[in-house]
Amino acid sequence: MKETLDRTQIPEEETWDLTDLFSDRSTWLSEVAQVPEALAEVAAFKGKSVQDAATLLQLLEAKEKLEERLTRIFTYAMLKESSDGGNPENQADAARIAALGSEAGAATSFIKSEILELDPDTLEKWLNEEPGLEDFHKTLKDLMEEKPYQLSAETENVLAAFGEVHDAPFMIYERSKTSDMTFRSFQTADGTEYPLTFNTFESYESHPDTDVRRSAYEAFSDGLRAYQNTYAATYATEITRSITESRLRGYESVTQMLLHGQQVTEDMYHRQLDTIQEELAPHMRRLAALKKKMLGLEKMTYADLKAPLDPDFDPDMSYEEAGDMILKSLEIMGDEYMQFMEKGLKERWVDRADNHGKRSGAFCSSPYGVHPYILVTWNDNMRDAFTLAHELGHAGHFSMAGRYQRISNTRPSLYFIEAPSTMNEMLLSRHILDQSNDTRMRRWVVLQSLGTYYHNFVTHILEGELQRRIYALAEKGEAITAQVLNREKRDTLQQFWGPDVEIDEDAGLTWMKQPHYYMGLYPYTYSAGLTASTAAAQHIQQEGEPAVERWLAALKAGGTKKPLELMQLAGVDMTTKKPIQEAVAYVGTLVDELEQSFEIS
Repeated sequence: MKETLDRTQIPEEETWDLTDLFSDRSTWLSEVAQVPEALAEVAAFKGKSVQDAATLLQLLEAKEKLEERLTRIFTYAMLKESSDGGNPENQADAARIAALGSEAGAATSFIKSEILELDPDTLEKWLNEEPGLEDFHKTLKDLMEEKPYQLSAETENVLAAFGEVHDAPFMIYERSKTSDMTFRSFQTADGTEYPLTFNTFESYESHPDTDVRRSAYEAFSDGLRAYQNTYAATYATEITRSITESRLRGYESVTQMLLHGQQVTEDMYHRQLDTIQEELAPHMRRLAALKKKMLGLEKMTYADLKAPLDPDFDPDMSYEEAGDMILKSLEIMGDEYMQFMEKGLKERWVDRADNHGKRSGAFCSSPYGVHPYILVTWNDNMRDAFTLAHELGHAGHFSMAGRYQRISNTRPSLYFIEAPSTMNEMLLSRHILDQSNDTRMRRWVVLQSLGTYYHNFVTHILEGELQRRIYALAEKGEAITAQVLNREKRDTLQQFWGPDVEIDEDAGLTWMKQPHYYMGLYPYTYSAGLTASTAAAQHIQQEGEPAVERWLAALKAGGTKKPLELMQLAGVDMTTKKPIQEAVAYVGTLVDELEQSFEIS
């Protein structure tokens, strides 16, 4: 395994180009210094923002300009810290923007309060009278739906002023994970020593050598265990914050509050969690049993769930090769979409380096008016190509939305957000299968597809299940401690995997791996997006261009529609559990194909 370098040792071409945001840090600092003046321009509307339709329009336009500036400022600092969180300057800048965010939130909190003082009939009249307000139609309508839960203007201002404090649990978790948490190296039975970091553990999870896999898991668990009480306290603070706010605002539960922001009903939420866990578990247990048999394992442990089924076949792939393959797989999406994909790959939108202090996982950040930025860690294998395709799906989505919508209308509900990313993965899988007659390659692609469903339908849905349990316990008054989190995580895993997979005590620690718990009810939405993209991908395969046009229309729509409407625009009806059941059934066919593949070989 290659040595992990410091950020200063990384070749420029492996890093993203932040000069598209700001030419250098001094330019960024100059822009930060101008924020108070920009905030004052918006604050000047306080007390008169809803005196007439024209003034309301002026306010909304001024707010958008401010939001665009702040987005660039925040993105620049966030990307620097994500790529090198151990750098003291990056830490200081991240703290600076956290404080700035609180200041901006407090200075602009009056906007929501004053608009919500409007009579709905008056707002409707203004929408009809002032053509310029049409672009803000959904924004304003959505805002009015929050009226029953709005607090007094003074209280809203106080809450906004505490924004930095409210965001502290996530900041502390990320800062600790990237800057403080260390893991011991581990040895296998043959005496070989392996280094371990948060970022490299993922590659060990899928290592073909059982000894390496299980030893890495043991060392990783030791590292997590040392932080469990601190991280539990951090997460408990996040839970308390959310529950307190939901009660202050008059929601029936914290779940109702968090789903309200997604425009998702509790029926939609519970249907997603329940249907997948109940109907997917038998297919996943078959997959685990197949791995146990084919790998000759005496027992199937939690550490073995991501073991490769064909250990000797792990295709290497350079970043350049992956880019070419991804572009070919996405040609069906048309010229406009492809232009964004080519720029993303060739104009340093992607940070692919592996260096100390780099945030784990992968993400796509999409500052309006610039272009998206993608973070991955490249390990020179074909699996990375699928991660890259996934993040490029987000980039393509927000590039399209940004081209056709103003900043207020670019972001759809979280319920849809993972659909474009998983669509790219599916198109990549289909492309490879269509191009290859090699049995092992085709098997590998099926396994990769199953990996996508595992990630979204197992890992994230079980995170969602843990959230559901923990919020319920907290609302009943139970203290959320490491013991409680470990217990509930382990029980969640055990119920899903059944008796054939050994879920040891260390498996209970794995709630510490993901930052999603600090992002509201985000984890379950991965499965909703994949459900939609599964259905839409099948439509594209069956219909071709008409289905592609429906999909592109959904991407261009951005946040102008509610999630169910957006999915219907893409040709997917999520008002029942039928699409979920069909997606789960499709996973079953992949497991069938895999079982048959090994029987034949």
